[in-house]
Parts: sequence; C-alpha cells; structure tokens
Amino acid sequence: MKLTGNTIFITGGGSGIGRGLAEALHQRGNQVIISGRRADRLQATIDANPGMRAVSLDITDATDIQAVAAKLIAEYPGLNVLINNAGVMYPDGAQGPVDDDLLRTTVDTNLLGPIRMTSALIEHLKSREDAVVANVTSVLGFVPLAVAAVYSATKAALHSYTLSQRYLLRDSKVSFIEIAPPWVRTELMNSSEEQRAMPLDAFITEAIAQLGTSANEILVGPAVDMRANPGPGEHAFIEAFNDGFAAG
Repeated sequence: MKLTGNTIFITGGGSGIGRGLAEALHQRGNQVIISGRRADRLQATIDANPGMRAVSLDITDATDIQAVAAKLIAEYPGLNVLINNAGVMYPDGAQGPVDDDLLRTTVDTNLLGPIRMTSALIEHLKSREDAVVANVTSVLGFVPLAVAAVYSATKAALHSYTLSQRYLLRDSKVSFIEIAPPWVRTELMNSSEEQRAMPLDAFITEAIAQLGTSANEILVGPAVDMRANPGPGEHAFIEAFNDGFAAG
C-alpha cells in the first residue's frame, strides 16, 4: 500500500487503533475521513488533526451505511482506501446461554458492518488507482479467547471473507489487506492500562511500517506466532493461551 496521496475512509476512527491509524496516515499527507457513532470522539480527533474530516455512521445500520457511502463518493471522488476498523468486544459467557442483544450487536458491528461497508464502496474502489480495502481483524480470529467467543468468531469470519474477496478480485485494481492486531492497549475489554497488552503507539508504528510494503497481512509482535497456530495441533496453544489469560 502506498502511504501518501490517498483518500482514506476509516470506520471507528475516533478512538483506539482506528484513531491511531487515522492520525498516522493523516500525518503522511493523506486525506483521511473517519466515522463513528460518538460525535464527541470524532470532533476531538479532527480538532487535534486539522484537515481531517469526520462523518457520523452507525455501522450496524445497513441504510446508514448506504447513505454514508453515497456521501463519500459524492464529496470525495478520489476515495481509494477503505479501512474497516469499527468493532466491539464483550465477554459473552458461551459456556451458557448467550445474550441475544450482545450476539446481534457483535455480529452486526464486527462482521456484517465491514461486509456491508465494503459492498457499498467496492464498485467505486474498482475504478480507482492504488485502491485498498484493509480489514482490521484480530489474532483472536486464529487463537480464540474463550471468554469472548462471539468476538473471536466474528474476527475468524472476517479473515475468511477477506481471503475470498482477495481471490475474487485478484485481477482488479483493489488490494485486500488484513490487519490482525495482538492485544493492544485500547478501550476494548478495558485494556487501556493492561500491562500485558502492547502499547498502542508501538503497534501503530510497526503496523504503518508494514502497510508501506507489499504485505497483505499485517502482523505485529505476538501476532506472528498466533497467526501460525491454526492446524491439527492448535488446541494445545489455545488451552495454554486461555489458561494464561485467566491466571492474569
């Protein structure tokens, strides 16, 4: 992915990894537009980054996605990069009945949202040079965190969908990148002060460096080993990972 001269739309860009990516790419001379549901977070981010733009978006609402996509194409015809970053993560208690509202919110945000957003913009992106769709998944798509089973499953599904689109559009102008973060210090699962998690700044620095290469998977720090785990013997790693998480 080229790191300058793009017009980039980032969902969930008002906090965490989304804001970190938005600011790093803004600083490299790209026109960055961020979205989210929390107007105060969006405003704070664009106030801190003059020239950055924001649009309100409920990523769980299919009608809103279509309206925002049309607005983006009309107002930013040079749009050539979509980063599907918006996500939610909750402990879900899969050892018993899972709350249906939690289930719907997680699947709508983490899986249907990126699919719908990409679908709404894909024909436009096919017409742009240096076009990119980057999906932010998680290492938990490869090594699930049992206490967040639904979240982990949505990230595994988004990984699979990314592979399919990369194959189907292999002869197009659109490149598909998967960003699979390790545990990073963000608001997800109240991890902002979690010492076991990777500092956000360190993650963003390395992720941007990798984005500037031809890599189609962005794997930082412990993400490398976790990405390599799936296979016939994967359960031992999953047990050790979850036992370690539970032990603190």
